[in-house]
Amino acid sequence: MGFVYNLQGYIVIGLGLLALATEVYAFGHALTQRPDAFEAAGKKTKQFWLLVLGLAVLIGFVTVFNVLGLIGLLAIVAAGIYLADVKPALEEVLGRGGRNRSHGRW
Repeated sequence: MGFVYNLQGYIVIGLGLLALATEVYAFGHALTQRPDAFEAAGKKTKQFWLLVLGLAVLIGFVTVFNVLGLIGLLAIVAAGIYLADVKPALEEVLGRGGRNRSHGRW
């Protein structure tokens, strides 16, 4: 039975590290964007997202061994919202979308 508990522990730590890496990536992306792009995309300000994602990174660091707790889940959800909603909007405004502009396809 000890093997199963050890395996579960390693999986939780792996998920925690993956969540932390995602949160750090989202924070780094937000940090490198122009402030006016957030407003042009119709999203909250850059300062707002830096605060939210900075807190997510701190929470992610603290909860890396318990990522499945409520606070850890909130941190990864914040990063997920940024990456799924704000990042694509910023790239569209800045003209860096993944769409092939000459053919109008992905």
